[in-house]
Amino acid sequence: MKGRILIVDDEEIVIRSCQRILADGDYQIDAADNGLEALGKINENGYDMLILDVKMPKMNGIEVLQRVKEVHPDIDVIMITGLNEIETAVKAMKLGAIDYLPKPFDPEELEIIVMRAFERRQLLQENVNLKNEVSARYRFENIIGSSPPMQAVYRLVARCAMTNSTILLRGESGTGKELIARAVHYNSLRKDRPFITVDCASLSENLLESELFGHVKGSFTGAVSNKKGLFETADGGTLFLDEIGNISLSTQAKLLRFIEQREFKAVGDARLRTVNIRLITATNKNLESMVAEGDVREDLYYRINIFPIKLPPVRERRDDIPALAYHFLKLFSKEMEQPVKELSAAAMNLLMNHDWPGNVRELENVVHRAVILTSDAVIRQGHLVNLIDMLPRLDLDVPRTSEELKRIKKIARQKSVENVEKHFVLGALKRNRWNVTRSAEETGMQRTNFQALMKKYDIRIRAADQSEINEGSGKESGAF
Repeated sequence: MKGRILIVDDEEIVIRSCQRILADGDYQIDAADNGLEALGKINENGYDMLILDVKMPKMNGIEVLQRVKEVHPDIDVIMITGLNEIETAVKAMKLGAIDYLPKPFDPEELEIIVMRAFERRQLLQENVNLKNEVSARYRFENIIGSSPPMQAVYRLVARCAMTNSTILLRGESGTGKELIARAVHYNSLRKDRPFITVDCASLSENLLESELFGHVKGSFTGAVSNKKGLFETADGGTLFLDEIGNISLSTQAKLLRFIEQREFKAVGDARLRTVNIRLITATNKNLESMVAEGDVREDLYYRINIFPIKLPPVRERRDDIPALAYHFLKLFSKEMEQPVKELSAAAMNLLMNHDWPGNVRELENVVHRAVILTSDAVIRQGHLVNLIDMLPRLDLDVPRTSEELKRIKKIARQKSVENVEKHFVLGALKRNRWNVTRSAEETGMQRTNFQALMKKYDIRIRAADQSEINEGSGKESGAF
């Protein structure tokens, strides 16, 4: 059944005509011949739609419409009017009716209006369901992570979510800064308004300014029409500026003006505009150093740093790795229709002992690829050793096939050699007070070959090591 309809008209012929026209539409149809009876039936039974005549004894259609909308604002109302009652129809639309039909009406016209009204109703309901689903996804209890560092993050989010304070999310790449920004939004009073994300690192200076503030026609080459900026799009909601440390000083000045005055100008426009938004920013950079170097305005830094929240890297919340891994396992096995249900103990041990420089994003990608690689219901160590940069351990799973054995042996040999080479270079440098020439001579290697190994393992001479070189030899020996 598509829905329940109540037809209200004091003319029996009109009621029968509507019933006949809508009979094949899979609707449940009731009728009332006056307004008071209609109100009683609505309060008793509830309806999705009301087809309501304007002229009726005892209580006219406009009065019924007003009473219905006061108590049941979700009921769609279609008014039936006379040809000379257009002003009344307009008044009805202002009071909440969705459409009107002038008498005499065409049967097909009634069918189309009712059908479109139910389609609109269905779309609105789907939109509400989607919003509820999205909102539920970002409740604290649905964010993966119960470790003490994440509990501290949840407490801070809970404190600031219901305020309008500007928030600065800090953390390494892949720690989930956008996820926490969405959690703030969907746990705030702005949850039914837009949440707009801007990746400041992916846009050039001119493009970023146009995206944020909008532009007017002719303000620059290619500006062929007026464009609304994301500040206006986010009005009433939340604007999330990711990688805030990447914006230019000129754009920083305009952003500062907005934060202080809550007003801005579109590119090429002299008119000031105002919006009501909540600003959340994020960065993986050291903003204090950038302020000292002049890359970030100090006054902007203090404006965006009102409520800082630091997100811990995965290596500081290892207790969350099993829950995260199984969350991604369930997600990708369902998405790819793979019967993968478990991670072996050794595979989990491998995940737990990795430092995850890419954090949650890296862990997600590793599990995703492992689900693709496995051919049974369990992800084993052999599926992971090619995916993460970690030396295999003695307590890992025994290989199940000859191909898996060959792969693990090859990786184990490669990792062992690399481990020895790296310590070989570091040991020589330390013994020779970080002098590259003497280190190469002591090991019997050509200096260029020794430097190549340093480059391979990203071994660099630090400032502290440079001091040791100068103290020991009084000269620079060409380290890089």
